Amino acid sequence: MQELHDAPLAPLTTFRLGGPATRLVTAVTDDEVVAAVREADADGTPLLIIGGGSNLVIADKGFDGTALHIATTGLTLDGTALELAAGENWSDAVARTVEAGLAGIECLAGIPGSAGATPIQNVGAYGQEVSQTITEVVAYDRRTGETVTLTNAECAFSYRHSRFKQDPARYVVLRVRFELEDADGLSAPLRYPETARALGVEAGDRVPAATARETVLKLRAGKGMVLDAEDHDTWSAGSFFTNPILTTAEHEVFLAKAAERLGPDVTPPAFPAGDGMVKTSAAWLIDKAGFTKGYGAGAARISTKHTLALTNRGAATTEDLLALAREVRDGVRSAFGVTLVNEPVTVGVAL
Repeated sequence: MQELHDAPLAPLTTFRLGGPATRLVTAVTDDEVVAAVREADADGTPLLIIGGGSNLVIADKGFDGTALHIATTGLTLDGTALELAAGENWSDAVARTVEAGLAGIECLAGIPGSAGATPIQNVGAYGQEVSQTITEVVAYDRRTGETVTLTNAECAFSYRHSRFKQDPARYVVLRVRFELEDADGLSAPLRYPETARALGVEAGDRVPAATARETVLKLRAGKGMVLDAEDHDTWSAGSFFTNPILTTAEHEVFLAKAAERLGPDVTPPAFPAGDGMVKTSAAWLIDKAGFTKGYGAGAARISTKHTLALTNRGAATTEDLLALAREVRDGVRSAFGVTLVNEPVTVGVAL
């Protein structure tokens, strides 16, 4: 294990924001991860887990404790069964499965971060979520001091949520296992209309998995959602807010406010979310509330490519970013009566 003191954390995040950690430990094996967690827990030292850093907003003052950077590696394909070490680069892993002719995660191409973070957020995009293919998650249980294997059902997945996110101080993900599909090199049925349109096919159709991956990468790049050190539109955490899921009553209030603000002929996006709930678009809300692409006058601004991404233009602080996020959240709530919820995890700060 590598150990550093007063170590900068900003370079470990896609926002490139945040102050130093009192101590930074980099673990390259599962045993090193478990040892570092046990040491911190035994000493009562605050512990921050960092994977790819694509979902973290760290305070400018940094983190007073041990930051554990999980840099484990390992990708195993056995037929259609895939196992990834938590530290594996997610986008690279997707590419490997497509090269092997397997389907199931090809539309999750280009998502930054590590494999271990995917079950925590139930990462999803373009009609796929990891919960559709994850079979098991191997994790260290800080409560019992044991390594456990959780089935898909035990992970309690829902929209951008899981058992791990519900109880963030309990589990440290070590490995993630997936069951993919051998469809003779074809993708899974396309569920997302934008992807189908870009490919010139119908929703539910299959295309070559490599073509689906390439198309998603192009769509993501057009929105600044593929990491590029030279492009400040990618100095972000991707989507900063989750798409709101509303009750019937909340949805009716929203529709009334939308009609009052935009006129009776405007139809806001709406998608069934189960149990009578309705999901709407955070990007639409932000844009229609007046926060358009490129909004902002300081070092933190909305992406010039996508209203759902808040970005560091190169000299921002975490407080700059949070000020913009609060302005957007409060503006949307005032305009439409809907409160946006941040997707990235905040460390030492709150929205």
